[in-house]
Amino acid sequence: MERAKKFYESVFGVELKVQDFGNLIMAWFPATREGGGGSAGSLVKAEPYAPSHEGMLVYFHVNDIDKTLGKVAGGGGKIINTKRSIGERGFVGHFEDTEGNRVALLENAKTRTTV
Repeated sequence: MERAKKFYESVFGVELKVQDFGNLIMAWFPATREGGGGSAGSLVKAEPYAPSHEGMLVYFHVNDIDKTLGKVAGGGGKIINTKRSIGERGFVGHFEDTEGNRVALLENAKTRTTV
């Protein structure tokens, strides 16, 4: 849990709060963060949970996928897919965290204004 907590804090620039319930340990992401965004989710360590590339894929909204993926690599994670366009919806990128979970990033397309 400590390794995963440190990884996500460094990648997203947030502080995760850890609560130990005995047979279940949780590290909570802040529901909101400075500059907007956030997640009401948490990291969970307990039986029978196991890191995986299968199953659900959680997306985190970020302002800059390239910058965030740089922090992933620097924090011990692995880049699976670099930034790629999904058309008018923006961009996505995927990484593997320090525990072996597959995670996605979403960056909105930049809004252009015309005069």
